[in-house]
Amino acid sequence: MVSKTVSALAMVLVAGCASTSAAEQPSGPPQIPARQLAAGDWPTYHRDNARTGTAPDLAPLGTLAVAWHARLDGAVYGQPLVVGDRILAATENDTVYSLDAATGAVRWQAHVGEPIRLSQLPCGNIDPLGITSTMVFDPATSRVYALAEMTAGRHQLVGVNSATGAVEVRTTLEPPRGTPLAHQQRAALTLLGNRIYVAYGGLFGDCGNYIGSVVSVTTAGASPLSFSVPTTREAGIWAPGGAAVDGQRLLYSVGNGASTSSYDGSDSTVALTPQLTQADLFAPSTWASDNAADRDLGSASPTLIGTQVLAVGKSGTGYVLRHDRLGGVGGQVAQATICRSFGGSAVDGTTAYVPCTDGTRAVRIAANGTPTVAWRAAVSANGSPTVGGGVVWVTNYTTGVLFALNPANGAVRAQLTVGALPHFASPTLSGTHAYLGAMDGVVAVSGA
Repeated sequence: MVSKTVSALAMVLVAGCASTSAAEQPSGPPQIPARQLAAGDWPTYHRDNARTGTAPDLAPLGTLAVAWHARLDGAVYGQPLVVGDRILAATENDTVYSLDAATGAVRWQAHVGEPIRLSQLPCGNIDPLGITSTMVFDPATSRVYALAEMTAGRHQLVGVNSATGAVEVRTTLEPPRGTPLAHQQRAALTLLGNRIYVAYGGLFGDCGNYIGSVVSVTTAGASPLSFSVPTTREAGIWAPGGAAVDGQRLLYSVGNGASTSSYDGSDSTVALTPQLTQADLFAPSTWASDNAADRDLGSASPTLIGTQVLAVGKSGTGYVLRHDRLGGVGGQVAQATICRSFGGSAVDGTTAYVPCTDGTRAVRIAANGTPTVAWRAAVSANGSPTVGGGVVWVTNYTTGVLFALNPANGAVRAQLTVGALPHFASPTLSGTHAYLGAMDGVVAVSGA
């Protein structure tokens, strides 16, 4: 049985944080009162700001079946959110939806802009390119926030009233350096205090002048702040899980940079303050060869495990870091071969369930920081895992299958074909259901 000891941690976000087509409204106070988060809510990527990906109140595993399939106006790459009896999802057609959690019926939809077509981009693999990252819900304003990519390469943050679909906040939020058109916004949004944090990387193919960065505004869309990696090019911050929040620090994974001679801040785990100043950093001593061979840490978000941080990326090496002193270049506490990792891990106690290209790994971290691979999944499930109801939930997004794995040994306890899924697809868990973003909308699975 999966431990429920993370239930208090899973509510970290609380401290931090009608018609078929909704008309846009000017910025201003929310039209509905603040909403307290409740059991079953999933308001951000992997449920909480620590990105544990664990649902302690999920019902025990039952018989899996597709409960409903809501076909929307585009692909849903981000993880669907759950707020009360609503599912909040956004599409690559730049439309935000509120769906009935029981039936999948559309409560409201807000089309916030026109996405950019692949033919207008210097490279890439999503067409059209609209809202790709996981949104975030703010209980203080009752808004859901999304970053929309639009025609001419524009990037806008929108805040949508979660009850009515009215667009109450709209602000341009471009990366601070490089060419806006060359940037793609893939990392999940983060709410910390009264600010939204948005990270940027590049397009598939690494073309154009992009530089990894994080930008932030208040939930009212004001007082912008920014950080950019001190490299001349690349070093994208694009891992789907975005920031893992450690107290008042935001931990991001940074991709390969342009330099192989003098260190440029790339291939790293970086800690930023809420004011977006760099507070700490770790990079492997092999950063130069990592940069040259595209074997960096930028493909998977940092994983918080107690007082340790696990950093795993494209090279297959997992580095264990102290959360309060990341260690600089070569300053890891321990390291071990784990897997090539893309996406976001889930955490239960001292075990991390790590997304791997050839199947999930269960990685246990000892008190002294030593990582051990306890098992590899019996199937090549390559999505980002989540945990609840006594099992580990993970997709094979290549074949469109959802698996429920035994947390003790990685054996398959149940599986279900759910249809075409986007890269790095990760199940949202709530009540008796799992919810998945799909290439044509949202799929709800009963028996969770």
